[in-house]
Amino acid sequence: MEQKFAGEGLREWESPLYLEALHQFDRVAELIGLDENIAERLRVPQRSIVVTFPYRKDDYSDVESLFGYRVQHLLTMGPTKGGIRYAPDVNLGEVAALAMLMTWKCAIVGLPFGGAKGGVRVDPLALSRSETQRVTRRYTAEIINFIGPNKDIPAPDMGTDEQVMAWIMDTYSQQVGHSEPAVVTGKPPALGGSVARREATGRGLVSLLPMAAQQAGMDLDGACVSVHGFGNVGRYAALAAQQLGTRVVAISDISGGVHNGKGLDVEDAMAYVDKHRTLEGFTGGGDRITNAELLTIDCDVLMPCATGGVVTGDNAGDIKAKIIMEGANGPTTLAADEILNERGVLVVPDILANAGGVTVSYFEWVQDLQNYFWSESEIVGRLREIMSRAFDEVLSVATKHETDLRTAALIRGIRKVADAKLARGVFP
Repeated sequence: MEQKFAGEGLREWESPLYLEALHQFDRVAELIGLDENIAERLRVPQRSIVVTFPYRKDDYSDVESLFGYRVQHLLTMGPTKGGIRYAPDVNLGEVAALAMLMTWKCAIVGLPFGGAKGGVRVDPLALSRSETQRVTRRYTAEIINFIGPNKDIPAPDMGTDEQVMAWIMDTYSQQVGHSEPAVVTGKPPALGGSVARREATGRGLVSLLPMAAQQAGMDLDGACVSVHGFGNVGRYAALAAQQLGTRVVAISDISGGVHNGKGLDVEDAMAYVDKHRTLEGFTGGGDRITNAELLTIDCDVLMPCATGGVVTGDNAGDIKAKIIMEGANGPTTLAADEILNERGVLVVPDILANAGGVTVSYFEWVQDLQNYFWSESEIVGRLREIMSRAFDEVLSVATKHETDLRTAALIRGIRKVADAKLARGVFP
């Protein structure tokens, strides 16, 4: 299917990740015979904003300018929802791709949101706490007319956390003249955040592991797990996997990784990162390895939880894991998917596997709007129910169409969005 773009002035969308997302969409749209008019609307975001803004360094003599982005892929389903990431390589194409994937993700688990994503092109590790606050507040001010509890609700992503969300909420609240906790999710519980939001993506990921293992014919007791990326998603996925009875034998972050075939103490690793910011220098009784080595290390389950495009056509043939649980957004390329499917590796795709974060974000948003908060057991129970139901529904589609889980998940998500588009019609 020929790819079309809404305008020649938007060529930055043609980033590798955006083209990967488009290829996935076009393949499934053709497979299900999606109406071409609907397909054309869903290939490009409905709204995109690019901002540049200054911020002062700590010595107040240097002023630097940064690029910021916010993309809303789909407004049909309700307000848009998606994280904000701080990273040196953030660009419009990446953010647009992630917004598109968020649309399918929300549809798959049945949330009343369209997909969105945002970011600032900056290295968060190079910023002090006060510099991070100034960047966050100025970025919020630049996009303030773009977001809101009934418009677009940001959340944490790579390079951001609950403190960044607190600063966004405070900045927005100062501008509208009253406290508005529902403008973001992933906040500290003291400001209306959900008690289980921080670990929701990792916990939701691992909640699907027993079902995935059953499909792969694997016994999880003592199974070896490797986690690529030990940020907010990876650390809680590793912890939940360990609590499930598996052995976490390898973890890594931007500084490299560590491998111990007997199993690592995940809580020790978490405490080390809390103190030192990265895993640099941590051994856990094992050996230091690179991020690339971790992906192909001998294990039963691989969880890529860092960034996109790490499992490629070059390394997919060397991956020894029987199951891949995608905690990151877009970690597997199309070329790698083909190789993994041919080898019989079960891939639980990102748009299903890491949907726990946006699901608990939805819970938080609902609680903020109602000013009525649920217990942790209620939140965890509802999360498991939604994730399990979504897995069963995607598996049913995969069985019917005799296809892999990624294609099945996309079929389910795209069909739900297309039905909503058709029901609303075109204005005027």
